[in-house]
This record gives sequence, structure tokens and C-alpha cells, in this order.
Amino acid sequence: MEQRVFGSTGVTVPVLGQGTWQMEDDDRASALRSLQVGLELGLSHVDTAELYGYGEVEELVGEALVGCRDAVFLVSKVMPNNATYEGTLKACERSLKRLRTDRLDCYLLHWPGPHPLEETVRAFERLQEEGKIRSWGVSNFDVDELEEVLAIAGPGRLACNQVLYHLRERYIEHRVLPWCERHGVAVVGYSPFGSGDFPEPGSADGRVLAEVARAHGVTPRQVALSFLTRRRSVFAIPKASREAHTRDNAAAERLRLSEEEVARLEEAFDSQGEQRSLPVV
Repeated sequence: MEQRVFGSTGVTVPVLGQGTWQMEDDDRASALRSLQVGLELGLSHVDTAELYGYGEVEELVGEALVGCRDAVFLVSKVMPNNATYEGTLKACERSLKRLRTDRLDCYLLHWPGPHPLEETVRAFERLQEEGKIRSWGVSNFDVDELEEVLAIAGPGRLACNQVLYHLRERYIEHRVLPWCERHGVAVVGYSPFGSGDFPEPGSADGRVLAEVARAHGVTPRQVALSFLTRRRSVFAIPKASREAHTRDNAAAERLRLSEEEVARLEEAFDSQGEQRSLPVV
């Protein structure tokens, strides 16, 4: 699996990882097996959150990591309502317990919330000093909010920004992605298959996607993952709760699109205008 430097951390992380949003709704045995197969295939960037199933998914991830924790780049998130100074510290302890580990490789604020960012950042810094997290970042932050974090923490502290990014949702390419690249912040795209909005072969954009896939003998989803991670600052965390889907995701790492194919896909999937808010899912 291709590895890339994860923002300001200096740590190399697989370009493709495993997301776990809504995994509490899936068959538990199948989801557990999918996570374990993913780890065997090199999808060792595993993302979860205290919000997912209100702790249930963190417990599932913890079970999947038994015996292989040291080989995994593990990420979880604190809910904004919990993100006071003391609340962040306590939330992290609860996540560590559910995940059966003594540290997170990255800890994120799930989205901008009601509490002062200074409190959350101060808690992140303390957790890092104590060795309970190795880095910290944010999720669903637009440029104005990223600027606020930078002003509070200073350069080189913010590891990543995790955002919605799929073929029909390329808003981040206008401002968020360039900002992150300028400041050495990794971009992690979640829901890369659109959470139910994946292009069908009968649609105009879906036909282009299918044509590119046929030319390489791969699936349209593999083409989507290759396209979305074409910039070295970007990582993707597709969710899969069945082993076949996990294997399909992992195989996308071997695909290399030509400049012409990238241009066709960029034209087919309009990146849309800049004048709107960053979506939060």
C-alpha cells in the first residue's frame, strides 16, 4: 500500500484507509471481518469517532485491532458538545477504553461547535504531552475556521482536516485543499463513494466513469478512489462492511490514471462554485 507523509506529523500513512461511519447498522461479524481483512491488506489507517453508534463502533474497532495495534494509525474524534477543556480530556479517556489502547495516533474535533477552540486545542496539547495522542486535527473545517485554529496553535501543530470529498462533492478543491497544502495539513476525504450518491452507469457522468474503469479492467469505485487521491496531500477512508468491498478498495491503490483520464473525470464531475458552505456529514 502506498504511504504518504501525514501532514505535519512526519509519519507515513497509507493513502487508503478504513472509515467506520454508520458501521453500527451493519452486521457485526461481517464488519469485524472486513476491518481485519483491510488491515491484512495494508489499510492500516483506521478512522472512527465517539459519535458512531455512541461508542459502539469504537468498541468494534478495538476488537478488530487486538494483536495488531502497533501496526495501525488509529484516529478518533471528540463530539463538539464535549469539546471543553475538561470534556475533551474525559472524552479521550472514554475512547481509549473502548478502543482497548493507551493512545491515539490522531485525535480530531468532529466539527466546529459551541465551545471556544482555545479550550479544545489546549486539551489536545495536554493529551499529546501525556502521550495519549500523538497528533491532533479537525474535521469539517472551512478556511475561516482553519485560520482560527492556526492563530491559536501556531504553525505545524494541526495535523489534518477530515472533510467530505467524493466525485459529486469537490467543493474542497477551491479553497480548503489549497489552504491545507500551503500549511502542511493532510486532507482526509470521508464518504468517497458519496453515501448513496455514487454515479450510476446510466447517468452522463457515470458513463465516463464506467468507460475509464473498463479501459483498466477495474471497478468504477476503484477509479473514484484513484481520482480523489491524485494529489499527494489527500488520503481517503472508504467504509466497507463486507470483505469483498474491502478487497475492492484495497486494489484501487494499484491503479494509475493518465492525465487525459483525470481531465475527462474533472470535466464530467463539475467541481461546482465556491460560494457556499463546506458540507458537514
